[in-house]
Amino acid sequence: MDAGSVDDSLVLNALFSNSPQGLFVFDSEQRVVRYNPPGRGVRDVPAEDILGNRVEDVAPEFESGEIGALIGEVLRTGRPLRNRLVRGRAPAEPERTLALELSLFPLPGAREGAPAVVGVVEDVTERQAAADRLAVLGAVHRAVGSTLDAQTTADELVEALVPAFADAASVDLLDDPPVAGPRQRSGSLPPNTPLRRTAFAPSGTRTVVREKGDSRPFPFPTPYTQVLNDTQARLVRVSADSSWLAADPGRFAPLVDAGVHSMIVAPLVAQDAVLGLLNLYRHRGDPFTEADLEVARQAASAASAHLSHACSYRREHSVASTLQRRLQPGTVPRLSAVETAHVYLPESAGGDWFDVIPLSGARVALVVGDVNGHGIDAAATMGQLRLALHALALRDLETDELLTHLDEVASLLTAPSPTGGSCVATCAIAVYDPVSRQCTAVRAGHPSPVVVDPDGAPVRLDVPEGPALGGGGGRAYSPATVALPAGSLLALYTNGLVATRGGDWANARHHLEHVLASTTLPLRELCDAAVYRLAPSQDDDAVLLLARTHCLPEDRVADWTLPHDPCVVSTARRLVDQQLTAWDLADAAFTTQLVVSELVTNAVRHGKGPIRLRLIHDRDRLLTEVTDANSASPHLRQARESDEGGRGLFIVMQVSSRWGVRHNRRDKTVWSEQRL
Repeated sequence: MDAGSVDDSLVLNALFSNSPQGLFVFDSEQRVVRYNPPGRGVRDVPAEDILGNRVEDVAPEFESGEIGALIGEVLRTGRPLRNRLVRGRAPAEPERTLALELSLFPLPGAREGAPAVVGVVEDVTERQAAADRLAVLGAVHRAVGSTLDAQTTADELVEALVPAFADAASVDLLDDPPVAGPRQRSGSLPPNTPLRRTAFAPSGTRTVVREKGDSRPFPFPTPYTQVLNDTQARLVRVSADSSWLAADPGRFAPLVDAGVHSMIVAPLVAQDAVLGLLNLYRHRGDPFTEADLEVARQAASAASAHLSHACSYRREHSVASTLQRRLQPGTVPRLSAVETAHVYLPESAGGDWFDVIPLSGARVALVVGDVNGHGIDAAATMGQLRLALHALALRDLETDELLTHLDEVASLLTAPSPTGGSCVATCAIAVYDPVSRQCTAVRAGHPSPVVVDPDGAPVRLDVPEGPALGGGGGRAYSPATVALPAGSLLALYTNGLVATRGGDWANARHHLEHVLASTTLPLRELCDAAVYRLAPSQDDDAVLLLARTHCLPEDRVADWTLPHDPCVVSTARRLVDQQLTAWDLADAAFTTQLVVSELVTNAVRHGKGPIRLRLIHDRDRLLTEVTDANSASPHLRQARESDEGGRGLFIVMQVSSRWGVRHNRRDKTVWSEQRL
């Protein structure tokens, strides 16, 4: 037969009789004038319910408004439309939602009431469902795990699943989720294990039975407790006749009232440790299927890894924060030299620290440091450095020697440097003497202290920047000294306080100097004002240590220069007796004369040059100092019974609360402190 002689009507009749696709012919009024009865969605529907009707009359539960608009667009423009996805419930299958691909082709030259548009409908429900499930998993992988916060992670999970996959979702976690490690809790959980509702995404209707933040066990036996028992995800059909609802009818009544017809309960498991449950609910649309159950399993698995990391981070952060706080100074001592206040913002459990260390001669050392990194390692390193610095400071080393020795200690530690170098920490130290009013500062890779005078004007203190701690090898540090009148303010701080300034130290110092210009305000208010003005970063720890300087009254210091002669011992005792009588401290005269006798005798026997004797009455303590030009330190030893001497320093140690030796570049000072 010649191809040109084929009867088109035969072809059309065959298509409309046997095509598995839906074929529809619409007139210019969008009424159906012909269709194929075997097509899915209209099979077994009487022809009179379809022919002569518009789409919204044929399938009222479909997206008829959208289909009508598309047909109108083809009629108006004369251009075909291909593969447009539409969803809805067809007349022949009202119990399930269909996904259809609609193509529309105009018939040129159509008259009013005559065929004008041909529609081809293909059922892509299964294919689209698979694509939708992949899209849901993609959304979960993209959205979940943006932070190391369990609450945020749980919120991201339910928001990624509602409403694209479920009508409502919730995440219930253990109050104390296990973390990865050899001691983690693994396997199933007892049915009476309480879980806290951490996240909940509703659909506008109350479809869950607990409020967010509530912590209690699920009723037993229910799908929730069964999943906790064997850690197997479950697809559950819900109806008023479901037997498990009887475990707690009042608690589960909202499920039935909201019309929930299916739910999925999936365990949140990481490294065999149960973290909690992911609960998904549907009360609209089609029930969950086995394919949906697999999606829920994969979403729960992906989220569990992030939740485990978040829980581990929270646990480590908590331990590091506790360790860091315990390693910070307890009660800051009240001293005559300075009045202090501080603000400590442990935002990231890092290694920032501060210290106020009383020194001999009524002096004080103010310290602020910052260890590289965060977490337990940084906190532990901070504790080691702080204790090492405290011990070194009590040896009365000069500030540059103090940092040199601390650098050697730091070089033995293994805290990593973010730049890959040997830097372990930075540190700044300021030592203030209330007698001479001299302040000596030194720094190792740390911001220089900020100083303002009693009138609020900045005081120039150019402290050379030494290398950060950790290199070792006896590196040198250069101190700077400035005289400070009483009432001056001294501020030491860490990088976190000025991190939001983008590393612009000059700008940060300017803002801090502006805050400290109000020198008459209480130090606590100045600390708060500095935080408000500088707005520290919430991603790094911040420390600010403020000190207002004082000077000891002249009548509380007695100073004599004595010749290098054995006869000056009795003179020293007489001078001390007279001074203690003037201070109304006669009760301390005997002990102090004993200390002075031993120290002056040692200076005469072993020292050089003139001898300087100084008494300092500082609140509830009496300080005795003897200085000579010999740099050799006295040696404390236990005298034998046959020895005629060697007990002097031992006696001084017994009658003193503290004693020691302080060196400088010209001489040495042996000192004793007595509590009054």
